[in-house]
Amino acid sequence: MTIYYIKKLFVLFSLLLSSLGFCQENLTGYFQPDISLKYKVSTNYSHSFKAAQRAYIYEDDFSYRIRQIDLVHFSSFKIDPKQSLALGVQYRFRHTFDEPEENELRTVQQYKYSHSNKNLNMGSRFRAEQRITPSLTVHRFRYRFAIDFPLKGEELDVGDPYFSASAEPLLSVSKGESPIYDQRLTSHFGWLLDHGTKLEIGAEYRAEDYTQATQHIFFLLTSLIFSL
Repeated sequence: MTIYYIKKLFVLFSLLLSSLGFCQENLTGYFQPDISLKYKVSTNYSHSFKAAQRAYIYEDDFSYRIRQIDLVHFSSFKIDPKQSLALGVQYRFRHTFDEPEENELRTVQQYKYSHSNKNLNMGSRFRAEQRITPSLTVHRFRYRFAIDFPLKGEELDVGDPYFSASAEPLLSVSKGESPIYDQRLTSHFGWLLDHGTKLEIGAEYRAEDYTQATQHIFFLLTSLIFSL
């Protein structure tokens, strides 16, 4: 059943890129799989690690070429059941795969607030990031609103599917450059495979630098998440 949904999503994603390719010059498509490990150190303190690969699957036509590999770590502290603070660090290996682009070190500060209404979970996330490359440092500010809910019953049990969606505007500023405004829309179908494992497949649309020369970017996403 899971393979069926993945195949259907990939076909729909390919058809969408093909149709948009005829009317959009600034269009790029990516495939981005990732794997995550989350574990609690104590009741209020936890770590998470993630490895992700991003590959071009559509530029001027369909192709497959690795763009980058990301390694990410977050340390999170829960203030109360609804609020948490987190610090993160990310390293992006890009120069090897996509010359002449540069590798990037990223530091992240995050505040998250979440609450539930019956079977609907809602969350707000605020992030500040410093994207550091040899030639430039970019400061980016992000706000994400997300929802998720089970697709079967009122509670998520092992084997059950769920759906999540989010909207996230971003502002990037750097010395000597004009501000850049982005918008992201993301959705996932997920399955609770067992009490500590989730599988998600989804898609994301990004409108980058939409106040000047808009870049239209689409992602096909897959995630495997382990929680200890």
